[in-house]
Amino acid sequence: MSSEATPQEAESAPGVATAESGVVLLDGPDGVAVAMTPEAADATGRSLIAAAEEASAQRGAPYPV
Repeated sequence: MSSEATPQEAESAPGVATAESGVVLLDGPDGVAVAMTPEAADATGRSLIAAAEEASAQRGAPYPV
């Protein structure tokens, strides 16, 4: 059984990160919630910024948009 991915509208609302008891909590749209170590949160943040810069360049838009 194969299923093709259906395109989804990109989310425009940002997630909100907080720190609690030495853990980083990321609350996103539609009830998405992730708990990360500070190290994982740092690496995720850097990866998100790099991807945002690349996606902005692909759209021909300056970063930050």
